[in-house]
Amino acid sequence: MTDLLACARAEFARMVKWPAMWILVGTWLLLNLTFAYLFNYLAYSSGSSSRMSNGLPRDLLLRQMLPAAVPEVFTQGMAMFGGALILVLGALAIGSGYGWGTWKTALAQGPSRIAVIGGTIVSLAAVVVALVCVAFVVDTGVAALIAATQHQSLALPSASRILLGILTGTAILAMWTLAGALIGALARGPALAVGLGLVWVLVVENLLRGVAALFTPLHPLTDHLPGTAAGSLANAMRTVQGAATPGVVDTLTRPVAFVTTGVYVAVFVVGTLWLIRRRDMA
Repeated sequence: MTDLLACARAEFARMVKWPAMWILVGTWLLLNLTFAYLFNYLAYSSGSSSRMSNGLPRDLLLRQMLPAAVPEVFTQGMAMFGGALILVLGALAIGSGYGWGTWKTALAQGPSRIAVIGGTIVSLAAVVVALVCVAFVVDTGVAALIAATQHQSLALPSASRILLGILTGTAILAMWTLAGALIGALARGPALAVGLGLVWVLVVENLLRGVAALFTPLHPLTDHLPGTAAGSLANAMRTVQGAATPGVVDTLTRPVAFVTTGVYVAVFVVGTLWLIRRRDMA
């Protein structure tokens, strides 16, 4: 445990100084604000219900931009686009150790492979929790600014709703981060891992769902894919049902989606640790 904590602190210090992490985190925060608030505010100001606003009327658009709606709004983009970006972080965190040869150097210093890789996983978890909390605070600040300029209520959501939103966002992003870590361990390099992960999140799962719509025996598989679980969690936060958001589906109930996500998290962690422990690092 001492080695694990020491490795986690060292890996977290490395990530804090890693430009790639800040680029990915900044990109996600920017996309989150753009799709959740900028486009909706432009549609609201222009008075038009267009594809930019998912066809919602102006009163619902404004309601979605108020502080009370933050737990619902900030999780909607995590199922696909946020998940894809954070998956890249996990793939780079594990895969780059092969490309740069740092795993061999780190493991030669004394800590076990479980401690070194476990420390990386713990540091990734800390980054995910921090990112979700920062996204929530930033979204709340923007929503409060919009509410003040439009003379609307500044009331925050209930504490239980805030906690549920943060737990939902953490579960979604943690699953995709650890999926990237597992792919990085499988590919033994960052480039291939990133490519495979993005293809899966953005293409393969959508194709499988399309095939399942024509071939019903595939439903048990597609109903429990990682993206389906993440999309179901995001959908469970909704209070306003509008046009479909990419990656957000209503396939699973919230409890089933949480359990499915938890199973994937456990599988990804165990798979990553097992691969790196059993295989040669060369």
